[in-house]
Amino acid sequence: MNKTIEKIVQVLDEKKAEAIEVIDLKENDYLVDYVVVATTLNPKHGASLVTFIKEALKPLGENFVRSDEDEDWTVIDLGDMFIHLMSEKYREKYSIEEFLSELPKRG
Repeated sequence: MNKTIEKIVQVLDEKKAEAIEVIDLKENDYLVDYVVVATTLNPKHGASLVTFIKEALKPLGENFVRSDEDEDWTVIDLGDMFIHLMSEKYREKYSIEEFLSELPKRG
């Protein structure tokens, strides 16, 4: 695992995100190499996690390409990685892990 992913997981764990999962998609036909998924406790928790992640990644030279935030689901695009911060309800409803596990391998 690279330093960026390690730092993201560390921040999410320290700040009480739940069910943190890192999905390696380098061998799959997808937009990014990695996806990190975590469950937030409430909308304010999700918003604060974004701030904590931004601050933690600055020293590593990582820049947010884009982030789309709402109270149930925030997606952070780091170029080669997506971070999904989701409410428990949305995580169950959209089952991102299942979707990503069904992606075809690169041909």
